[in-house]
Amino acid sequence: MNVKHNQIRKVIFDGFEIGGETSFPIFKPAFALNVPIYNPDDSFEIVKRFYGTNNRNEIIKKALASDCDILCLKFNLQSPSEIEKAVEIFTEYVSLINKPLMISGADNDEIDRVLLAEIAGASNRELIISYVNENTYKDIVPAAADRGHVLVLRSPIDINLAKELNILSADLGLDLNKILIDTDIGGLGYGLEYGYSIMEKIKLEGLNGDSYLNMPLISFVSCESLKTKEAKSDNFDENWGKLEDRTQYFELASCSAVMAAGADVIVMNYPPNISVMKGLK
Repeated sequence: MNVKHNQIRKVIFDGFEIGGETSFPIFKPAFALNVPIYNPDDSFEIVKRFYGTNNRNEIIKKALASDCDILCLKFNLQSPSEIEKAVEIFTEYVSLINKPLMISGADNDEIDRVLLAEIAGASNRELIISYVNENTYKDIVPAAADRGHVLVLRSPIDINLAKELNILSADLGLDLNKILIDTDIGGLGYGLEYGYSIMEKIKLEGLNGDSYLNMPLISFVSCESLKTKEAKSDNFDENWGKLEDRTQYFELASCSAVMAAGADVIVMNYPPNISVMKGLK
Protein backbone atom coordinates (compact mmCIF):
# COMPACT_ATOMS: atom_id res chain seq x y z
CA MET A 1 0.00 0.00 0.00
CA ASN A 2 1.31 3.44 -0.93
CA VAL A 3 1.02 5.86 1.98
CA LYS A 4 0.80 9.59 1.40
CA HIS A 5 3.14 11.88 3.30
CA ASN A 6 0.33 13.27 5.46
CA GLN A 7 -1.67 10.08 5.92
CA ILE A 8 -1.93 7.40 8.58
CA ARG A 9 -1.62 3.91 7.14
CA LYS A 10 -4.88 2.19 6.37
CA VAL A 11 -5.02 -1.31 7.82
CA ILE A 12 -7.42 -3.50 5.87
CA PHE A 13 -8.59 -6.19 8.23
CA ASP A 14 -11.23 -8.77 7.37
CA GLY A 15 -12.82 -6.26 4.99
CA PHE A 16 -12.80 -3.58 7.71
CA GLU A 17 -10.73 -0.41 7.36
CA ILE A 18 -8.75 1.02 10.27
CA GLY A 19 -6.90 4.33 10.07
CA GLY A 20 -6.17 6.07 6.79
CA GLU A 21 -6.93 9.54 8.12
CA THR A 22 -5.19 12.56 6.65
CA SER A 23 -5.95 15.02 9.43
CA PHE A 24 -6.03 15.15 13.20
CA PRO A 25 -8.25 15.08 15.17
CA ILE A 26 -10.88 14.61 12.43
CA PHE A 27 -11.40 10.86 11.98
CA LYS A 28 -13.74 8.05 12.96
CA PRO A 29 -12.35 5.45 15.38
CA ALA A 30 -13.53 1.85 15.49
CA PHE A 31 -14.75 0.30 18.72
CA ALA A 32 -13.87 -3.18 19.91
CA LEU A 33 -15.70 -5.00 22.67
CA ASN A 34 -13.54 -6.93 25.14
CA VAL A 35 -15.35 -10.24 25.76
CA PRO A 36 -14.25 -12.63 28.57
CA ILE A 37 -14.23 -15.96 26.73
CA TYR A 38 -11.93 -17.85 29.12
CA ASN A 39 -12.38 -17.59 32.87
CA PRO A 40 -15.25 -15.11 32.41
CA ASP A 41 -15.75 -15.03 36.18
CA ASP A 42 -12.31 -13.41 36.41
CA SER A 43 -13.55 -10.26 34.67
CA PHE A 44 -14.74 -6.91 35.95
CA GLU A 45 -17.89 -6.90 38.08
CA ILE A 46 -19.64 -4.47 35.76
CA VAL A 47 -19.12 -6.86 32.86
CA LYS A 48 -20.45 -9.81 34.84
CA ARG A 49 -23.53 -7.81 35.79
CA PHE A 50 -24.18 -6.95 32.15
CA TYR A 51 -23.88 -10.47 30.78
CA GLY A 52 -25.50 -12.07 33.82
CA THR A 53 -23.93 -15.42 33.02
CA ASN A 54 -20.64 -17.28 32.72
CA ASN A 55 -21.92 -19.34 29.79
CA ARG A 56 -19.71 -18.73 26.76
CA ASN A 57 -22.51 -19.16 24.24
CA GLU A 58 -24.70 -16.60 25.97
CA ILE A 59 -21.82 -14.16 26.45
CA ILE A 60 -20.92 -14.27 22.75
CA LYS A 61 -24.56 -13.99 21.69
CA LYS A 62 -25.03 -10.83 23.75
CA ALA A 63 -21.69 -9.41 22.61
CA LEU A 64 -22.52 -9.93 18.94
CA ALA A 65 -25.78 -8.04 19.44
CA SER A 66 -23.87 -5.00 20.69
CA ASP A 67 -22.87 -1.98 18.62
CA CYS A 68 -19.18 -2.95 18.47
CA ASP A 69 -17.25 -2.93 15.20
CA ILE A 70 -14.77 -5.61 16.33
CA LEU A 71 -15.23 -8.44 18.80
CA CYS A 72 -12.25 -9.09 21.08
CA LEU A 73 -12.06 -12.49 22.76
CA LYS A 74 -10.12 -12.15 25.99
CA PHE A 75 -8.33 -15.24 27.34
CA ASN A 76 -7.83 -14.79 31.10
CA LEU A 77 -5.46 -17.72 31.53
CA GLN A 78 -3.84 -18.22 34.90
CA SER A 79 -1.30 -20.91 33.97
CA PRO A 80 0.56 -22.21 30.90
CA SER A 81 -1.18 -25.54 31.53
CA GLU A 82 -4.40 -23.93 30.29
CA ILE A 83 -3.05 -23.03 26.85
CA GLU A 84 -4.15 -26.22 25.09
CA LYS A 85 -7.70 -25.84 26.38
CA ALA A 86 -7.79 -22.17 25.37
CA VAL A 87 -6.75 -22.98 21.79
CA GLU A 88 -9.50 -25.63 21.66
CA ILE A 89 -12.08 -23.06 22.80
CA PHE A 90 -10.86 -20.59 20.19
CA THR A 91 -11.16 -23.22 17.46
CA GLU A 92 -14.67 -24.08 18.63
CA TYR A 93 -16.00 -20.53 18.66
CA VAL A 94 -14.14 -18.74 15.87
CA SER A 95 -16.59 -19.81 13.17
CA LEU A 96 -19.57 -18.53 15.20
CA ILE A 97 -18.38 -14.93 15.13
CA ASN A 98 -19.57 -12.87 12.16
CA LYS A 99 -17.76 -9.68 13.09
CA PRO A 100 -14.09 -8.77 12.65
CA LEU A 101 -12.24 -10.64 15.38
CA MET A 102 -9.48 -9.74 17.80
CA ILE A 103 -7.77 -12.15 20.18
CA SER A 104 -6.37 -10.83 23.45
CA GLY A 105 -3.99 -12.83 25.61
CA ALA A 106 -3.50 -13.19 29.34
CA ASP A 107 -1.19 -10.17 29.84
CA ASN A 108 1.44 -12.65 30.95
CA ASP A 109 4.55 -12.97 28.76
CA GLU A 110 5.19 -16.61 29.65
CA ILE A 111 1.66 -17.57 28.60
CA ASP A 112 1.15 -15.19 25.70
CA ARG A 113 4.33 -16.03 23.80
CA VAL A 114 2.93 -19.56 23.39
CA LEU A 115 -0.83 -18.94 23.38
CA LEU A 116 -0.87 -16.15 20.81
CA ALA A 117 1.64 -17.88 18.53
CA GLU A 118 -0.47 -21.06 18.58
CA ILE A 119 -3.71 -19.21 17.88
CA ALA A 120 -2.04 -17.28 15.07
CA GLY A 121 -0.86 -20.50 13.49
CA ALA A 122 -4.16 -22.31 14.00
CA SER A 123 -6.40 -19.71 12.39
CA ASN A 124 -7.11 -19.50 8.68
CA ARG A 125 -9.17 -16.42 9.40
CA GLU A 126 -7.51 -13.01 9.58
CA LEU A 127 -7.25 -11.80 13.17
CA ILE A 128 -6.03 -8.86 15.18
CA ILE A 129 -3.74 -10.39 17.79
CA SER A 130 -3.09 -8.49 21.01
CA TYR A 131 -0.46 -8.01 22.02
CA VAL A 132 3.27 -8.44 21.53
CA ASN A 133 5.94 -6.53 23.42
CA GLU A 134 9.73 -6.37 23.62
CA ASN A 135 9.79 -9.72 25.43
CA THR A 136 7.47 -11.70 23.16
CA TYR A 137 7.76 -10.30 19.63
CA LYS A 138 10.39 -12.85 18.54
CA ASP A 139 8.01 -15.69 19.42
CA ILE A 140 4.74 -14.26 18.08
CA VAL A 141 5.62 -12.07 15.09
CA PRO A 142 6.82 -14.88 12.75
CA ALA A 143 3.64 -16.95 13.27
CA ALA A 144 1.38 -13.93 12.81
CA ALA A 145 3.25 -12.58 9.79
CA ASP A 146 3.15 -15.98 8.09
CA ARG A 147 -0.66 -16.05 8.35
CA GLY A 148 -1.19 -12.38 7.47
CA HIS A 149 -2.65 -11.38 10.83
CA VAL A 150 -2.67 -7.83 12.20
CA LEU A 151 -0.57 -7.41 15.34
CA VAL A 152 -0.91 -5.03 18.25
CA LEU A 153 2.58 -3.90 19.26
CA ARG A 154 2.71 -2.60 22.84
CA SER A 155 5.52 -0.49 24.23
CA PRO A 156 5.76 1.40 27.55
CA ILE A 157 4.47 4.96 26.97
CA ASP A 158 7.49 6.12 24.98
CA ILE A 159 7.56 7.24 21.36
CA ASN A 160 11.10 5.95 20.72
CA LEU A 161 10.33 2.52 22.16
CA ALA A 162 7.19 2.32 20.02
CA LYS A 163 9.20 3.08 16.89
CA GLU A 164 11.93 0.60 17.84
CA LEU A 165 9.43 -2.23 18.33
CA ASN A 166 7.85 -1.48 14.95
CA ILE A 167 11.26 -1.66 13.28
CA LEU A 168 12.24 -4.89 15.06
CA SER A 169 8.95 -6.54 14.13
CA ALA A 170 9.29 -5.46 10.51
CA ASP A 171 12.77 -7.01 10.47
CA LEU A 172 11.13 -10.32 11.40
CA GLY A 173 8.81 -10.12 8.41
CA LEU A 174 5.77 -8.22 9.73
CA ASP A 175 4.20 -5.99 7.08
CA LEU A 176 4.10 -2.38 8.27
CA ASN A 177 0.48 -2.27 7.08
CA LYS A 178 -0.35 -5.01 9.61
CA ILE A 179 0.63 -3.06 12.74
CA LEU A 180 -1.52 -1.33 15.34
CA ILE A 181 0.46 0.77 17.82
CA ASP A 182 -0.38 0.42 21.51
CA THR A 183 1.64 2.82 23.62
CA ASP A 184 0.12 1.45 26.84
CA ILE A 185 -1.57 3.90 29.19
CA GLY A 186 -2.67 4.46 32.75
CA GLY A 187 -6.35 4.56 33.57
CA LEU A 188 -6.39 7.62 35.82
CA GLY A 189 -4.48 10.75 36.72
CA TYR A 190 -0.89 11.24 35.56
CA GLY A 191 -0.82 7.85 33.86
CA LEU A 192 -3.75 8.80 31.65
CA GLU A 193 -2.50 12.32 30.94
CA TYR A 194 1.02 11.21 30.06
CA GLY A 195 -0.32 8.29 28.04
CA TYR A 196 -2.53 10.32 25.76
CA SER A 197 0.16 12.96 25.26
CA ILE A 198 2.41 10.22 23.81
CA MET A 199 -0.44 9.10 21.56
CA GLU A 200 -0.81 12.65 20.27
CA LYS A 201 2.92 12.87 19.55
CA ILE A 202 2.94 9.58 17.64
CA LYS A 203 -0.11 10.60 15.61
CA LEU A 204 1.49 13.91 14.65
CA GLU A 205 4.81 12.25 13.76
CA GLY A 206 2.94 9.77 11.60
CA LEU A 207 1.07 12.51 9.78
CA ASN A 208 4.39 14.29 9.27
CA GLY A 209 5.71 11.32 7.31
CA ASP A 210 7.51 9.01 9.74
CA SER A 211 7.00 5.63 8.05
CA TYR A 212 7.61 3.73 11.31
CA LEU A 213 5.09 5.75 13.33
CA ASN A 214 2.26 6.27 10.83
CA MET A 215 0.34 3.15 11.84
CA PRO A 216 -3.12 3.37 13.44
CA LEU A 217 -3.26 3.66 17.23
CA ILE A 218 -5.19 1.26 19.47
CA SER A 219 -5.99 1.89 23.13
CA PHE A 220 -7.00 -0.43 25.97
CA VAL A 221 -7.53 2.47 28.38
CA SER A 222 -10.94 1.10 29.40
CA CYS A 223 -9.28 -2.01 30.84
CA GLU A 224 -6.98 0.21 32.87
CA SER A 225 -9.70 2.58 34.07
CA LEU A 226 -11.80 -0.32 35.35
CA LYS A 227 -8.89 -1.52 37.50
CA THR A 228 -8.84 1.68 39.55
CA LYS A 229 -10.25 1.57 43.07
CA GLU A 230 -12.65 4.39 42.21
CA ALA A 231 -14.22 2.21 39.51
CA LYS A 232 -14.48 -1.04 41.44
CA SER A 233 -14.86 -0.14 45.12
CA ASP A 234 -18.09 0.86 46.84
CA ASN A 235 -16.26 2.19 49.91
CA PHE A 236 -16.74 5.83 48.97
CA ASP A 237 -18.97 8.60 50.23
CA GLU A 238 -22.47 8.59 48.78
CA ASN A 239 -21.59 11.81 46.97
CA TRP A 240 -19.52 9.63 44.61
CA GLY A 241 -22.77 8.14 43.35
CA LYS A 242 -23.71 4.54 42.64
CA LEU A 243 -20.81 2.24 41.86
CA GLU A 244 -22.28 0.95 38.58
CA ASP A 245 -22.88 4.48 37.26
CA ARG A 246 -19.43 5.61 38.40
CA THR A 247 -17.76 2.66 36.68
CA GLN A 248 -19.52 3.40 33.40
CA TYR A 249 -18.53 7.06 33.61
CA PHE A 250 -14.90 6.17 34.32
CA GLU A 251 -14.83 4.08 31.15
CA LEU A 252 -16.50 6.82 29.11
CA ALA A 253 -14.18 9.54 30.44
CA SER A 254 -11.00 7.58 29.72
CA CYS A 255 -12.17 6.42 26.29
CA SER A 256 -13.24 9.90 25.22
CA ALA A 257 -9.76 11.14 26.21
CA VAL A 258 -7.96 8.67 23.94
CA MET A 259 -10.47 9.34 21.18
CA ALA A 260 -9.44 13.01 21.34
CA ALA A 261 -5.78 11.89 21.39
CA GLY A 262 -6.15 10.06 18.08
CA ALA A 263 -6.92 6.41 18.90
CA ASP A 264 -8.10 4.62 15.75
CA VAL A 265 -9.36 1.59 17.70
CA ILE A 266 -10.75 1.87 21.24
CA VAL A 267 -11.29 -1.34 23.19
CA MET A 268 -14.20 -1.14 25.64
CA ASN A 269 -15.70 -3.46 28.23
CA TYR A 270 -19.25 -2.27 28.85
CA PRO A 271 -21.34 -2.75 25.67
CA PRO A 272 -23.87 0.11 26.15
CA ASN A 273 -21.01 2.59 26.40
CA ILE A 274 -19.99 1.84 22.80
CA SER A 275 -23.19 3.44 21.51
CA VAL A 276 -22.50 6.47 23.69
CA MET A 277 -18.98 6.81 22.30
CA LYS A 278 -20.21 6.50 18.72
CA GLY A 279 -22.51 9.42 19.43
CA LEU A 280 -19.45 11.58 20.19
CA LYS A 281 -18.03 11.27 16.67
